[in-house]
Amino acid sequence: MRTPEVNKNRADSLYSQVAAEIRRAIADGEAAPGERLPPAIDLADVLGVNKNTVIRALHILRDEGLLDFTRGRGIRVVGTPARSALLTKMNELVSLAREQGYRNDELASMILSVE
Repeated sequence: MRTPEVNKNRADSLYSQVAAEIRRAIADGEAAPGERLPPAIDLADVLGVNKNTVIRALHILRDEGLLDFTRGRGIRVVGTPARSALLTKMNELVSLAREQGYRNDELASMILSVE
């Protein structure tokens, strides 16, 4: 994986920049499913940012379904950008359904009825 580039002068947050670079590396095949990422402390040293900035970016990517954290195995790529986009949309749908008063089982029934 090429070294992610962050710019401290940009308006968007450093953790967003780090997450975007890792997302791009996964999309470009530089970090393939099953591959381990370097530890957060090493990424932070290379990028010149705080370790907590990198950890926050990694957590975002884990929540998107792109990464998996396993003690003793490190941080592994487990998803693709397409899967991540699908999970993001599903989370949006679940949130909208909850706002409208639907239960998960009702939402599941509605999804199953769509062809």
